[in-house]
Amino acid sequence: MYVFTAFAAGLVFGVGLILSGMANPAKVLGFLDLAGKWDPSLAFVMAGAIAVGLVAFQTASRRKASLLGAEFRLPVSRVIDRRLVVGGVLFGIGWGVAGFCPGPAIVSLGAGQMKALVFVAAMVAGMLLFEFFERAKRRRASS
Repeated sequence: MYVFTAFAAGLVFGVGLILSGMANPAKVLGFLDLAGKWDPSLAFVMAGAIAVGLVAFQTASRRKASLLGAEFRLPVSRVIDRRLVVGGVLFGIGWGVAGFCPGPAIVSLGAGQMKALVFVAAMVAGMLLFEFFERAKRRRASS
């Protein structure tokens, strides 16, 4: 049942990204181009996503488990530290340069866009580098 619901949620998310234009790097870059020919249409997509997310997080915060019985692992930290800020800046730079963020990049990769292949490869490389440095940091701390 979990596999089916994960597939269904991913399918709805992917179709939503395609229909909203979030999987189109040109549209995303138009939204980010505040000094040029700005396209504000994705602001409405984001506002809708934030509204749905707020309702979902409020509902989840009052429950112990999902409707299928899976444990919730909600974020608990409210600390804004250097790592969070640097990560946010790097995310924003990547989004602004490529016109992709992770979800739309994977949708675009599935649609066969070569630019998405390069982005996803770089994203995976960044994740692997992060994991490498985190493990090295934990080894140094434990010795």
